[in-house]
Amino acid sequence: MARKYASYEGSADGTDGEDGGTGAQRGRTLWVDQPAGRRRMPDPVRTSAVRAVLIVAVTLTDATVSFFLTVTGSWLALPLSLCAIAGVVVATWGVLDVLITRQTWNQRHGVLSEPSSTARSRRRERRTARREARSAPPLPPRVPAHGEATGIWPPPTRTGPG
Repeated sequence: MARKYASYEGSADGTDGEDGGTGAQRGRTLWVDQPAGRRRMPDPVRTSAVRAVLIVAVTLTDATVSFFLTVTGSWLALPLSLCAIAGVVVATWGVLDVLITRQTWNQRHGVLSEPSSTARSRRRERRTARREARSAPPLPPRVPAHGEATGIWPPPTRTGPG
């Protein structure tokens, strides 16, 4: 939980009042617990996020040092530039790992979702339409037009007499 510093004042005689001394107990504490604004990330997601942040930090440092070595014309610029390019690839993998781990966690452990009122009303309309369609009298069989599929195979050719 997040903690916030609260003002703390000792008593006039130098005691803080919590040790049962002459000062009266104030009831104020140095730290005040406040509820966190968001829930804590699941452990696998947090682990991959920390890993990604460390990889990105090392890659940025590597790229910065590579830039300065290139500006100064040092021979270490080329190997460090190649390491920076490899670091970009690994950092991209790290960030994608966070996204995939988070999505996998959500799918495995179920995200609770409630349908909105719009979805509920549409579902109710579909249900009513299906109920009405079932209770309506069936349509009479339709005579197929010329050339339309009739379910008879092979289709009649109408080339003979008759």
